[in-house]
Amino acid sequence: MKNSIMFFLSSFFLFLLPFASSLNFSIPRFSVGDSRIAYQGDATPNGEIVLNNIAFTCRVGWATYAKTVAIWDSETGKASDFTTNFSFKIDINTANYGHGLAFFLGPAGFTVPPNSASGFLGLFNETNGHSSRFPLVHIEFDTFYNVEWDPYNIKSHVGINNNSLASSNFTSWNATLHSQDTCHAQVSYDAAQKNLSVSWRYEETTIPLESSSIYYIIDLVRVLPAEVTMGFSGATGSAMEGHKILSWDFYSSLDVKEKTKPNRRSVILGASLSGFLLLVSLVVVVPLCLKRKQRKAKATRRRENLTSINEEDLERGAGPRRFSYKDLAMATNNFLSERKLGQGGFGAVYKGYLNDLDLMVAVKKFSGASKQGKKEFITEVKIISSLRHRNLVQLIVLWSLNPWFNQSLTKPSSPAQLESSQSIHGARSYEFYKSEVFQPIHLRVSDFRRQFQPKKGAA
Repeated sequence: MKNSIMFFLSSFFLFLLPFASSLNFSIPRFSVGDSRIAYQGDATPNGEIVLNNIAFTCRVGWATYAKTVAIWDSETGKASDFTTNFSFKIDINTANYGHGLAFFLGPAGFTVPPNSASGFLGLFNETNGHSSRFPLVHIEFDTFYNVEWDPYNIKSHVGINNNSLASSNFTSWNATLHSQDTCHAQVSYDAAQKNLSVSWRYEETTIPLESSSIYYIIDLVRVLPAEVTMGFSGATGSAMEGHKILSWDFYSSLDVKEKTKPNRRSVILGASLSGFLLLVSLVVVVPLCLKRKQRKAKATRRRENLTSINEEDLERGAGPRRFSYKDLAMATNNFLSERKLGQGGFGAVYKGYLNDLDLMVAVKKFSGASKQGKKEFITEVKIISSLRHRNLVQLIVLWSLNPWFNQSLTKPSSPAQLESSQSIHGARSYEFYKSEVFQPIHLRVSDFRRQFQPKKGAA
């Protein structure tokens, strides 16, 4: 019971501790009701994520991972290696189209800025010019040329941007040629090299001279907070196009402790449960421990009381604790003949077991027909108690319950004398006085008879 309660308490408190884990997920299709993805603006799931409908102008759609993502450890400053793969389609069916989509990393809790459609790609607005009010890194597949910030004289491009609408590194990209073709893109970060890279390929359309990867050296520990919001943004302006995310997976090397902010109700519940379990453990375990301690102390005192036996002890009934005839009869199954180990000069010896002491013992039952007296008995006890041998069981205690040891110098020679003694010493049965009982032996070996055999000769 004690061990069960302690195990439960340990498991409970371990459950409350934060644990370390790295973020890995794979989403081959986007179903309605999938709690892993959060949607803002026009974005909706229907097996794929529709960020922007081609029929609407000046719209923004967001799809982000629902939980914050750790990209570096705030305690150690260690940055994470990560790789994310996603597939998408851009639908261009008019001569006037725009504006593109982006994969972004922003501060935790980052939401769609107001007035961020068209060339702002759903991430910026005019409040801060070409920069963001928040730390922000994004990879853009930009289909519309904005003269204010886009690379000079490039219609459409792929770029890596650091907190700005102007790309830190970019390459030309023919969005019209790849319209409706499935693009497989990969964004990776090598924390050791501080290398952020993006590569992409199409299933059906290729342009041999067109670059399909770029990279940018950036220390994300210095640029972004430890935990970020991660996802996709798509925007249209007066020019329209469709943006769809078809699949997404993410793999991180960083093991971080998950931090939970317990609400008041959970704190009260946890404290109440802890208090209840502590109370139960006190009520149940403490008494058991005390009882066990008392039992051990009692057994220790019994063993410490083992002293040399002399004639005066026997005559005045002093010495170790006495056992009742009932206890010894129970220990030997009422002196069952099958429990008999041998016959000595004073009487028969029986194998017994004392439950309260958890001891295997030999009990000598004094026979009224014995021709030996008190002197011989004391001599035997002294000899046995001083012997030490691997084949001899040790005499550890002695109790005398026969009144002739206490009152008479001669042993009763007949039942009549015993009955006379009974009338003097109280209402005890003849059978009780006929039987003198001892507990002289404690065995700790399996072959009781073999151990006792040398001892029997001494009796």
